[in-house]
Amino acid sequence: MARLSDIIENFIKDVLNENGGQQIQIQRNELAGQFKCAPSQINYVLTTRFTYDKGYVIESRRGGGGYIILKQVSKDRSEQRNTLINDVIGDSITNHNGLSIIEGLYESGLVVERELELMKMSINDRTLVSVEDKNKIRADILKAMLMVILS
Repeated sequence: MARLSDIIENFIKDVLNENGGQQIQIQRNELAGQFKCAPSQINYVLTTRFTYDKGYVIESRRGGGGYIILKQVSKDRSEQRNTLINDVIGDSITNHNGLSIIEGLYESGLVVERELELMKMSINDRTLVSVEDKNKIRADILKAMLMVILS
């Protein structure tokens, strides 16, 4: 059985796709009422599953009539590449964060499943077993792959 977080994520993605994939406006309390959960559960899904590195931007307005706007990022690839390389990856990246970026590329359609698996294996801790600074080497490998994919 699917977890509630997965159900909420899929619902939001479906609504986004129905609206042309550009942006949607969500009222957190209404969505929480629909799924019979706490509003914090909606926040959890938004902050963990709809991140910039997965191709989303979230804007929120608090207060009585507060709402959340969820936008799918559609940037020029060179700008997207530079942002990923400089801001998200930097000089070092953990395996977990690297996998998050790779899965975001897959979800956005920039890589196919076979490329996804190859990329995941190339930054895996077991692959980098004899390397001293795994996170630095992982960042270099990931940056090199992104230069090819996003150019």
